[in-house]
Amino acid sequence: MSAAEAIRNRATLERFHTATNSGDPDTVAKAMDAFVAPDVRFHAPVPMGATGVAALKQVWEVLLRAFPDLHVTVEETVAEGDKVVSRNRVTGTHLGEYRGLRPTGRTVDYSEIFVLRFAEGRIVEIRGVVDVLAQLRQLGALPS
Repeated sequence: MSAAEAIRNRATLERFHTATNSGDPDTVAKAMDAFVAPDVRFHAPVPMGATGVAALKQVWEVLLRAFPDLHVTVEETVAEGDKVVSRNRVTGTHLGEYRGLRPTGRTVDYSEIFVLRFAEGRIVEIRGVVDVLAQLRQLGALPS
């Protein structure tokens, strides 16, 4: 993989983040169709039974329903070969049901790291670590 391809993959991820920060579920779904392979391998905390891009779409539907103002701030990105690593800070206000929790009105501020593998300009594999413990503590679901 050339350095130019790594730069293109990084730019694709930036466009994807722009779409997810729109807060519009339709915009997010269209971005997934454009930037993510339909059979993407998704290795992240997803308790739903779906696979591929359908699993990713479900995750974002749940997140945007629970946190309509969800915002992902990219703090660091490294692109090398066919992979892009993104370390992010996520913020949002809990205004909808989430993981069985009724809306609390509380804000969350947590970290995540994703390693994305690209092929032919699309995301084909996602590995993620999300600080769900911090998220749930901030929502009052777990003691701090």
